[in-house]
Amino acid sequence: MASCCNSLRLEVFFSSAFKSSKRSSNAIPIPSSSFSHLCNHRFALQSISFSVPRSPSFTIKASSSSSSSSTTIAEPEGIKITSVPTKPIEGQKTGTSGLRKKVKVFMEENYLSNWIQSLFNSLPPEDYKNGVLVLGGDGRYFNREASQIIIKIAAGNGVGKILVGREGIMSTPAVSAVIRKRKANGGFIMSASHNPGGPEYDWGIKFNYNSGQPAPESITDKIYGNTLSISEIKMAEIPDVDLSRLGVTKYGNFTVEVIDPVSDYLELMESVFDFQMIKNLLSRSDFSFAFDAMHAVTGAYAKPIFVDKLGARPDSISNGVPLEDFGHGHPDPNLTYAKDLVNTMYSENGPDFGAASDGDGDRNMILGKKFFVTPSDSVAIIAANAQAGIPYFRGGPKGLARSMPTSGALDRVAEKLGLTFFEVPTGWKFFGNLMDAGKLSICGEESFGTGSDHIREKDGIWAVLAWLSIIAYRNKDKKPGEKLVSISDVVKEHWATYGRNFFSRYDYEECESEGANKMIEYLRGLISKSKAGEKYGNYVLQFADDFSYTDPVDGSVASKQGVRFVFTDGSRIIFRLSGTGSAGATVRIYIEQFEPDASKHDMDAQVALKPLIDLALSVSKLKDFTGREKPTVIT
Repeated sequence: MASCCNSLRLEVFFSSAFKSSKRSSNAIPIPSSSFSHLCNHRFALQSISFSVPRSPSFTIKASSSSSSSSTTIAEPEGIKITSVPTKPIEGQKTGTSGLRKKVKVFMEENYLSNWIQSLFNSLPPEDYKNGVLVLGGDGRYFNREASQIIIKIAAGNGVGKILVGREGIMSTPAVSAVIRKRKANGGFIMSASHNPGGPEYDWGIKFNYNSGQPAPESITDKIYGNTLSISEIKMAEIPDVDLSRLGVTKYGNFTVEVIDPVSDYLELMESVFDFQMIKNLLSRSDFSFAFDAMHAVTGAYAKPIFVDKLGARPDSISNGVPLEDFGHGHPDPNLTYAKDLVNTMYSENGPDFGAASDGDGDRNMILGKKFFVTPSDSVAIIAANAQAGIPYFRGGPKGLARSMPTSGALDRVAEKLGLTFFEVPTGWKFFGNLMDAGKLSICGEESFGTGSDHIREKDGIWAVLAWLSIIAYRNKDKKPGEKLVSISDVVKEHWATYGRNFFSRYDYEECESEGANKMIEYLRGLISKSKAGEKYGNYVLQFADDFSYTDPVDGSVASKQGVRFVFTDGSRIIFRLSGTGSAGATVRIYIEQFEPDASKHDMDAQVALKPLIDLALSVSKLKDFTGREKPTVIT
């Protein structure tokens, strides 16, 4: 069907209740799960002819016939599949979070199509042929067009069914949840995460496997290899699918089902948390809550979960409408880019509980009244309180893990609770194998990512619900008028028990790649000559290395994951280049110092860490290599 207005003869199945000829030429809405749940009803078969302006939301069987300069390679049950000639395109190296570039790059001829076809070329046919794939994204600019391209290439490669979120919307955690619940073969996530959106900004794509976790390096490396040799794209000639309406559309033996992006995820959250306990907290007149969706994908989830299910006030949700450019904002939930929420929480009459999530909904920031919870502390405190306050962990967590740059606060919880602990490279996929092997329950990254084995992605709303559960549990017996246990109370009690890991991260975004890489090579040269016992100012070196990780499940090795200087008092300085940006290089410096003395726990982190920060800048010669004098973001 080359034109979306071709006249077709269609066999349309619908209940005898809809046999009226007055309605036969109109699109008939149906429930999101097609007719499968109506199998006990009687249906009448009618044959009618009409024009299809766009793909309708009810089940149809259609034949597509159009002329094309490309070569026809198959017509399974009437769908014409063509081979579109193409050539390799440089720069499609796939990183820990898929492929991210500027929108204008993805809009170049065949750029996205090449990568999608290279993905299919990298997978064993049994991983997708006649199978089910999930498709969703964060709503950013270009997602609508990309959805149609992905659907057509999936059909061209023999996929049996695509489950796509309405309007192409589905958070990254929800995609993982849908893959797992519906036993799909995998899924595409259209997102550049916390990076800005719009015609001049960023777009991204990644693939998750049937466990719901991001594709491993063995696959992403194959994808890149295939982008260097690709010669054809297999494309089905079907019309664009109407993604605005729930329902099922069939083209021969290929099906597209537009689903509610919230329902499966909400059902999962209700099974993990005690919603009634949280609702009791949110209904208190002496407790106030604020959630900033940053005009990103969690805006589609905030009202159904926090307002409709948990009873939060509608005005507690800000920036709750997902926009293609995130309202001209930068959807990164940190102290710099979530400034509106930070200002609200630090005002005289600010809320008791504040939270934000990022572009695709997998990151989170937690704030108390005039109090910021670092992501490293957040995962440690969730782990320490999970068994008491979260039904999913009633039997206790199986194990804990963090990314290497994340502070050691979680290590101390694991030691006290007698739990297995893992330190992995940056990238959520490294947690997946441990979860699948039953070794890991709760994990987190200093980059505002927190989650558990309920899915195989980090999960922003999960983290917010976990913190609400902790506060709700601590206050469940408090009577009106009694002082509530606050977020800052919980954090300070944790420090008193475990000690405080002062932590900060300096980000230098969009540095010239050449200078940034030279800096890392210089640091690697330093550590190759380093010896234990060397003095760096007032700090004595315990060891220095370039972090390498051997997966205890499959034995795979990830090397060169970050340059570390670890000192005898437990302090650490870490240097990494981030792979999550779309242009240039982001230099990240992580600084950590453990403080057991409770009398010093209220110090400002930047003050406590200043000697280490100065040492990091001096040792790395960052200004000389990058020309940067100040970081873009300090966390």
